[in-house]
Amino acid sequence: MEVKYVEQQHICGFSTITNNEAEMTAGKGKIPALWQKFDNAIPVDYQGGERVYGVYSDYESDHTGNFKVLAGFDGNLDDKTLSEDVSVETVTIPSGKYLVFSHKGEMPQIAIDAWTSVWHYFTEGESEHTRTFGVDFEHYPNANQIDVYIAVN
Repeated sequence: MEVKYVEQQHICGFSTITNNEAEMTAGKGKIPALWQKFDNAIPVDYQGGERVYGVYSDYESDHTGNFKVLAGFDGNLDDKTLSEDVSVETVTIPSGKYLVFSHKGEMPQIAIDAWTSVWHYFTEGESEHTRTFGVDFEHYPNANQIDVYIAVN
């Protein structure tokens, strides 16, 4: 893991409200259906440089409360043909300092492993950084890599 400074960016996609308890309970999680909706509705131009993000925001409290998650991309919606019944929203990732956890391998296991690393870092022992619970995000540079950015003081 490493600390990186990130410039503000805007991500477009679909969101839902959930919590970690629901996501870890079989049949209760909303995130897999959210990603399926995104994958089915928004064509991402990977060859043209567009990338996919999962953005976590509006934390009710800490890792135990509700939060909003947006499955989205960094491209331009004006270049896309979307069905009329699709309502896309935009979330802003604020500029700031982030602790980055990177994993490579097969999906969805790399996402599980990355978030397990995050939870262990912040809940077990003394961590050098303090999580802000502002806006965190997943960045998928390619099909076999995830970088989880956690906002820190």
